[in-house]
Amino acid sequence: MKNRIVVAGNIIVDRLYPISGYPSPGQLTTVLDGIGQSTGGAVCNVGIDLKRLMPDAEISALGLVGQDDDGNFALSTMYAEGVDTSLVGRAGTTSFTAVMSDVHTNERTFFQYRGANALFSEDSFDWDQLDCDLLHVGYILLLDALDEEDAEYGTKMARLLCHAKQRGMRTSIDVVSEAGERFSRLVPPALRYADLCVVNEIEAGRTVGITLREEDGTLHIDRMKDALHALFSLGVGEWAVIHCPEGGFGMDKDGNTAASGQIPTPPGFIKGKVGAGDAFCAGVLSAAHRGMSLAEALKLGNAAATVSLGAPGATEAMTTLEECLAAAQRFGEPMPLSF
Repeated sequence: MKNRIVVAGNIIVDRLYPISGYPSPGQLTTVLDGIGQSTGGAVCNVGIDLKRLMPDAEISALGLVGQDDDGNFALSTMYAEGVDTSLVGRAGTTSFTAVMSDVHTNERTFFQYRGANALFSEDSFDWDQLDCDLLHVGYILLLDALDEEDAEYGTKMARLLCHAKQRGMRTSIDVVSEAGERFSRLVPPALRYADLCVVNEIEAGRTVGITLREEDGTLHIDRMKDALHALFSLGVGEWAVIHCPEGGFGMDKDGNTAASGQIPTPPGFIKGKVGAGDAFCAGVLSAAHRGMSLAEALKLGNAAATVSLGAPGATEAMTTLEECLAAAQRFGEPMPLSF
């Protein structure tokens, strides 16, 4: 076992603007004090979380950033956390997201600039340098070059994952949440070459055509098993996992299922929800890397996501695998789930 995970895909710098309310079209609002900057995207969030969960493992970032201050910031932030950035290339302009955060409602609106992420492709990979146990790639739908059609594999992402498996790597994918109908076209080709699939209920539902969350917020737990079966029918190799605020649901290649409910938190504990999905994903990946069971992976994913809520940023609160599980145990028994 090489004890190395490579996290590839989106590297983003988030620019946070506190506003006094979201304006109607043509109207003005005020940007308040407290403008901030942080890293985001699958590579930064999942990579840093994995390194904190497993300090003894080698975690490498793979993506593209620009030759600009944002690129320097993203690289220095990951490097300071112990994430290897030697595989990150530099081209174009670093991707950024302008996040408008309404201080009255706590609702956030995102304006995303694709930048260098749109250029990221298999040409960005030096396969000779990717000697790893697990390659995690995210996010499908937010990597323009890899989302392109491929005559043989369906998408360039699927081709990339196939080549990784041919080299003996375990593969994992994640998807970004967006409105639209691209899920059923872009995600299934990648699932044929994904050993692990970790997505939220919206992404899973839109990929397989099963509504798991109604517009009024109702969650259809009774449909989770059908959705997981559908993900496997599309080609998932080992684990299909669906996460949501209520907890995590999973199925393995033999059809065995497991669930782990939401962990209660003390009043005032939650400081921010950004990055909770990436934290859950990192928890599941670290469990898979450690050879833990699916049930244990869901428990760790929920624990990591819960711990991440204790700080405003995506990765600030993350700690070791053992400490996450201990913290979750102190909070109390999770919400019971069955499906």
